[in-house]
Amino acid sequence: MLRFNAGSGHIWLNEHRMMLLHTRALAGLRRELFDSLGVARARGLLVRMGFASGQRDGELALREMRAGMPCEEAFMLGPQLHTIEGAVQVEKVYMELDLKTKHFFGEFLWTNSWECDAHVTDMGYGDDPQCWQQIGYASGYTSAFFGRLIVFKETECHSMGDSQCRIVGQPAEDWRDDEYVDYFRPQRIGERLIDYNIGLEHLRAVQPRREYDTSLVGVSPGFRAAFDLLKRAAPSAITALLLGETGVGKEVFARWLHDNGPRAAGPFIAVNCAAIPADLIEAELFGVEKGAYTGAHMARAGRFERANNGTLFLDEAGDLPLATQVKLLRVLQTGEIERLGAEQPIKLNVRIVAATNVDLQQAMQAGKFRSDLFYRLNTFPITIPPLRERTADIPPLVNRFLEKYSALYGKKLSGLTDRAMRDVLNQPWPGNIRELENAIERAVLLAPEGGAIESVHLWSKGAGLKPDQQLDALGHVGSGEAAELDGLCDQVLQQKIDMASLEQRLMQMAMQRAKGNLSQAARLLGITRPQLAYRLKKEGLPAA
Repeated sequence: MLRFNAGSGHIWLNEHRMMLLHTRALAGLRRELFDSLGVARARGLLVRMGFASGQRDGELALREMRAGMPCEEAFMLGPQLHTIEGAVQVEKVYMELDLKTKHFFGEFLWTNSWECDAHVTDMGYGDDPQCWQQIGYASGYTSAFFGRLIVFKETECHSMGDSQCRIVGQPAEDWRDDEYVDYFRPQRIGERLIDYNIGLEHLRAVQPRREYDTSLVGVSPGFRAAFDLLKRAAPSAITALLLGETGVGKEVFARWLHDNGPRAAGPFIAVNCAAIPADLIEAELFGVEKGAYTGAHMARAGRFERANNGTLFLDEAGDLPLATQVKLLRVLQTGEIERLGAEQPIKLNVRIVAATNVDLQQAMQAGKFRSDLFYRLNTFPITIPPLRERTADIPPLVNRFLEKYSALYGKKLSGLTDRAMRDVLNQPWPGNIRELENAIERAVLLAPEGGAIESVHLWSKGAGLKPDQQLDALGHVGSGEAAELDGLCDQVLQQKIDMASLEQRLMQMAMQRAKGNLSQAARLLGITRPQLAYRLKKEGLPAA
């Protein structure tokens, strides 16, 4: 699961971003926490830091178990990960676990604890155990794995002079020690910091920037500039022209303008000018009188009349035919429309909001757009920047869409993994917000219930991912996968092994290693379960 990408500066444990930190730097931070917060609060903070880290690894282990790994083997991934991550060496002494009844009792030995070494170096030996962050990790890991609060206690510790550290874990209520268990529950330490003379004004100054509105989300400078113009235009009846690429959210901006203006109680009518055939656009906009043309059996109001006392949103206005542009210009000048076949004009009170992704200056030069209409529509232009220029807005937008589609499909998800979010931020998004929303909707459908959205759920296999380096058998970072694959291919070619035999043997070995579990065997081979089932059937091999 461990991958290194020296080019981008990422270390990944599966989909979670990791860091290598100097233990002396952590030890310095640990000492400062004790000095500034006091023993009890510092311990609680360290425990909860470890708890959060353990929860992440617990989710990884639980996923492996669900993929077919035996329960105890999957659980022991946590101690292995804790060791690989450089925290402490773990040895199992005794363990009882039953995932169905959520029963757990375990005893483990720790050696080479970084936290013990740091404490002894800075503060010397004492009478209390000191592996607080590691105790938090073990508790968070086991709690995530069993879906209930499991708490570990350190009964022996090297910092007390013992030769090694010994920990015991069981459900929180079995300890009958509320004061100790409180360390593992969230605490609002920020409120107490005010009592330590950290001023309220300072705390307010570091609050995250407001994400604006329930319908419009953004914190980037480009978004804020567009939104500030939108707020200025909202109270008036001024004609607004929304400019920007396809998918940037022009209709959402137009709806906000309507909902936050004096016409909010009136109708909001949207029409996509590019989606209506040229010979029907005038009838659609201005309406039709009975008998105006063959087939007009009754009078029908157009979009302008339906938008009376409200807002008409003309999307893709740059694609209007020239003849329609002339009539639209007259409506803007007089405030009156004429239905097709009518003799009398109809006075209306409609606010016009137009939008286009066409460069209207170029369209005027090419003779495709009237300059007088452009100057009428361009009274109050608002340019909405593309998503690639608004990367700071992507996380809040992702959260909005995640909330929307989780509710729509009845799913509970824990969000995006670090790697998935990194890939989302690095994506160019040519389809802008519309494309991002579609990707999140797809990911919500594909992600497992109660789990997190991973990169593979967002787009087709391999998209957005860059090759990483990994550790070889000796612990050296290198492009081990490519070299190993080349070596294997060379052996196959030298021994003149045919493709059919190689594929059959690979499938047989994967099924043996997965103990007949088709899904797990497919994962080992990097293909889907139906693909493996099809190939086994084709080759006449058993599917179990």
